[in-house]
Amino acid sequence: MNHELFIVEDEPELAALVADYAKAAGYRASVFGDGALALEAIRRRPPALVVLDLMLPGLDGLSVCREVRRFSAVPVVMVTARVEEIDRLLGLELGADDYLCKPFSPRELMARIKAILRRAAAAAPAAAAAPIVDVDDGARRIRIHGRPLALTPTEYGILAALARRPGQVFSRAQLLDAAREGNANLDVADRAIDSHVKNLRRKLDAALPGVEAIHSIYGLGYRFDV
Repeated sequence: MNHELFIVEDEPELAALVADYAKAAGYRASVFGDGALALEAIRRRPPALVVLDLMLPGLDGLSVCREVRRFSAVPVVMVTARVEEIDRLLGLELGADDYLCKPFSPRELMARIKAILRRAAAAAPAAAAAPIVDVDDGARRIRIHGRPLALTPTEYGILAALARRPGQVFSRAQLLDAAREGNANLDVADRAIDSHVKNLRRKLDAALPGVEAIHSIYGLGYRFDV
């Protein structure tokens, strides 16, 4: 289960205080003082919940929340010192799950976070989880956490074959056939598969930080596990 919270707050002392309370409550906490950096991190590694300040330098909290809702249902608790914004925060168009006015009690924030995550956990069995890796044969496109990978036709053929059957070992010859599937004119040599796999690993590392997706099986070939 994901126990990481993203705290998006440009006041360092408040961010550190919330992070300390989060850790004491059993969560991992990552702090961001910039909305754009937080948004990119949410795309790459969705947390269990985001605590999002309204007033941020550059990309403000409203814009971050709006963009997050374009690709993720991650719970968002908005915090603000601007009381006049409350009506907007309560509006469904933003997609925030809850809000708190500054100054707030970190204990109350933790209580609300726990309540939101309990509701999310209870609702999870009824909802089909989105796949980490989605192979779209019609568009010849592969998405990681909903984001398309930039792949050459050869890379698509290799990764699609591996991702369709996670845990299965593919020989270089099998991956060569997969690379040529749908395009018999592709000129791919058997040993060149290793070079294409190297490029795929680099792209997957960027999309799935810390995850070794393609494994080398000595004397046999490659296996995909996510």
